[in-house]
Amino acid sequence: MKPTVSVLTFLGFLGLSYWAFLAATPPYTPDSGLPESEFSTDRAMEHVKSISTRPHGVGFPAHSEVRRYLVEQLKAMGLEPQIQSGYTAGDWGNLSKAVNILARIPGTKRGKALVLLSHYDSSPHSSFGASDAGSGVATILEGVRASLARGKAHQNDIIILFTDAEELGLNGADLFVNQHPWTRDAGLVLNFEARGSGGASYMLIETNRGNAKLIEAFSEADPPYPVANSLAYSIYKMLPNDTDLTVFREDADIEGFNFAFIDDHYDYHTALDRADRLDPGTLAHQGSYLMPLLAYFAEADLSALKSLDDRIYFNVPLFGQVSYPFEWIWPLMALAGVLFLSILGYGFRSGKLRLKGVAAGFAPLGLLLALNGLAGYFAWPLLKALYPAYADMLHGFTYNGHLYIAAWSALALGLCFWAYSLFQKIALRDLLVAPTLFVLLLCAGLSAYLPGAAFFLIPAFGLLLGWMIVLSQDYPNPYLLAFLGLPALWVFAPFVQMLPVGLGLKMMVGSTIMCSLIFLLLLPTLGAYPKKRKFALAGGVAFLALMLGAHIKSGFAQDTPKPTSLLYVKDLDRDTAHWATYEKVPSPWTLAFLGSAAGPPDPGQAGTLSSKYGTGFSFVSQAPVKAIPAPEITVLSDTLLGGQRVIDLRIEPRRDVNRLEVFTGNTPLTAAAVNGIALSEFYLNNRRGGKLVTHYISDNDPTELRLEFPAGEPLELTLYEGSNNLLENPLFTVPPRPAENIPMPFVLNDAVLLIKKLRFD
Repeated sequence: MKPTVSVLTFLGFLGLSYWAFLAATPPYTPDSGLPESEFSTDRAMEHVKSISTRPHGVGFPAHSEVRRYLVEQLKAMGLEPQIQSGYTAGDWGNLSKAVNILARIPGTKRGKALVLLSHYDSSPHSSFGASDAGSGVATILEGVRASLARGKAHQNDIIILFTDAEELGLNGADLFVNQHPWTRDAGLVLNFEARGSGGASYMLIETNRGNAKLIEAFSEADPPYPVANSLAYSIYKMLPNDTDLTVFREDADIEGFNFAFIDDHYDYHTALDRADRLDPGTLAHQGSYLMPLLAYFAEADLSALKSLDDRIYFNVPLFGQVSYPFEWIWPLMALAGVLFLSILGYGFRSGKLRLKGVAAGFAPLGLLLALNGLAGYFAWPLLKALYPAYADMLHGFTYNGHLYIAAWSALALGLCFWAYSLFQKIALRDLLVAPTLFVLLLCAGLSAYLPGAAFFLIPAFGLLLGWMIVLSQDYPNPYLLAFLGLPALWVFAPFVQMLPVGLGLKMMVGSTIMCSLIFLLLLPTLGAYPKKRKFALAGGVAFLALMLGAHIKSGFAQDTPKPTSLLYVKDLDRDTAHWATYEKVPSPWTLAFLGSAAGPPDPGQAGTLSSKYGTGFSFVSQAPVKAIPAPEITVLSDTLLGGQRVIDLRIEPRRDVNRLEVFTGNTPLTAAAVNGIALSEFYLNNRRGGKLVTHYISDNDPTELRLEFPAGEPLELTLYEGSNNLLENPLFTVPPRPAENIPMPFVLNDAVLLIKKLRFD
C-alpha cells in the first residue's frame, strides 16, 4: 500500500469515527420561534431555568417553590393537576414524605394509559437539579404543550407524573405505584433522566420478560436519533443504579423506556448542575425521543407490548436502529464459523497460508492485548498518584476526563501499530488468522454469557470478508477494505468514550481494549500500512500531547471547581466537638478550620455515617463546643410480648434539621417501623453497617420508631441528626467557599451534625 493511501484511509477512519458521534444527536439551533405545535428546545430550556434557580431537595425551601411552579404550568395547559403525598421508605431504608404531582389527559377509548415520568426533586444538598432531572420535567412539559397545541384527539389516556424524592430512594415512585389507583391503568412508561449534563441520550428498556415487542414498537415510532444497544442495558442491569421506572417494573410489572444522558458526568449531583451547563443539543435529543413516541403510544395498544422473546438491537449512522431476534445469534455464529473454516481451508489448500506465519500471528495479537490491557488497567491508579486531589471527585470522572480518554486511546492505537510493526515480514494474510479467530471466539463467549452484546459479531463479518479478499487477491483495493471496516467504527467507536464516561475513569481499560478490538477489525486495511512504526510514533506523540493538555487542565478553577467538604460534629454524650472533612487533599478553605493539627479520625468518630460510595471522614480536628439544641427523645412504650421486646420512641428535633440517621448495630431486629411505615424483612436482614433508617425530614417532622427484637438482647441506637446550614448558622463564622470550590456531592456536607447514643439493656 502506498504511504499516501495509508494516510488517507487512516484520516478517513478518524473522520468517520468522529461523524458517528456527531450523527448520534440532533443539531441544535435557536428555535424559540417554532410554531406552538412543535417541540422547542428553547422553550423547554426556559422551564429548566425556572426549576433550577436554587437547590430543591426534599425539605429545602425551594422544593415547594418548584412544586408550585409545576402545578401552575400544568394548569396553564388546561389540565387539572393533583397532589399525592405520604411517607415511604422504599427498598433502601430512606424515609421521606414524598409529594407527587399528577395530571391526566383523557383519551377517546378505554384502555391502558401512557405514563410520562420524571422527578422534580434535586439531590441534596447543593445540586440545582437542572439536568437531573429538571431536563426531564421540562421535556415533558414542552412535549405535552406542543401535543395539546395540535388539537388532535388520541385513543389512550396520558398520565403526567412528576415524582418526588427520587434522589432519596425512589420514594415518590414507590408511593405512586403502590398506593395510587391510577397505577392499575398504566400500560407503558416513558421516563426521562440524567446522570450528567451533556452528550447523547441513551434509550434503556425496563422489562421483566422479553424486549421484542418494545423494540418493534420503538422502531415503528421511528425517533430520528436513536442511541441504544442491547449491551448497554445488559451492563445497566449489573450496576447498582435504579430509576423511578425500576419501581414500576419490579412492583407492578409495568414496562417502559428510560431516556438518560450521562456525559459531563462531573456535574452530576453537584452545584454545577445548572441550566447554563446543560447542553441544549442534549435537551433537543430528549425532545426528539418524546414527540414521536408520544404520538405513537398515544394510539397504540399498550396492553399488547409484553413478550417472551428478545431482540438484539444497536444503532448505526444512516441506518438508525437495527435489530434482529435472539434466535439468530447462534445461526449467525455458525455462519461466521463456517466462513472462517472455509477461508482457512482455502488458504492452506491453495498454499497461500503458511503454518509458520499463521502461528507467528498470535504473537502481536497477544502482545497488543497485554500491553493495552495493562495500560488501561493502571491508568486511573496512575492518574490518582500523579494528581491526588482527583480522589476528591467521587464520580471517578475528572473535568479533563475526555482528554485522558483521547490520550489513552491514542496510546492504545500506537501500541497496536508497534506490536504489528515487529512482524512486518510476515504476510498479512497469515497475520489475519489469529485476530479473526480471537474476534469470533470473543463473540461466541459474549453470545453465551452476555447475549445483549451478540451484535459484536456484525463487524466481524467485515473482517472475514476483508481477510478473504486479502487472501484471494495480490493487490486488493484498500478503499474496499476500508469500507468493510465501517461497521467496526460505527458500532464500537462510541463505546471507547461511553465506558469510562458512564463507569468512571477506572474503566479506562474498556477504552484501550475497545481500541484494540477496532484495530483488529480494521487489520485488513491497517495491516497493509508500510510505515507502521511511524503510526506507532504518531500515537505516542499524540498521547504525550494530550497528556500535556490534560495536565494544563488538571487544576481547579471557577469552571472546574474542587469538591470540598466541612462538617461540625458534636458528640452529645461526651460533650465534645470536632471539625471533619471527607477530602483526601483538603483545600485551603477547609484547612482554615481543620488547622495543622488535623489527623485521621478515630475508628469510632462517625464511622458508620452512610454515604453513596462508603466514603468516610479523612481528617478531623478539635472544634469549640457550641450550645446546639439536642433532639428530644421520648420512650413511648417498652414492653415484652411473647419473648420479643417492643420499644416505641419519638425523636423530635429542636432546631431546623434535614436528616436523621439511626443505626442499631448488630442487634437482630424481628420487625421495625418508622413513622408507621414498616421496613421489609428483606431489608432488615440485608442492611449494611447496622443502619436502620435515614429520615430525610420535611417541616421538622418527628421520627417515630417501633423496634421489635428478641428479649434479652441489648440494643444500642446511634442517632446522627444533621442540618445542612453550617455556612448560614449564626453560631459559626464560616466564610463562603471560594469560586474554585464546590460542596462535595454524595456525602453529608456543610452540616452541623449531632451524635447521640441510646442503650436499652
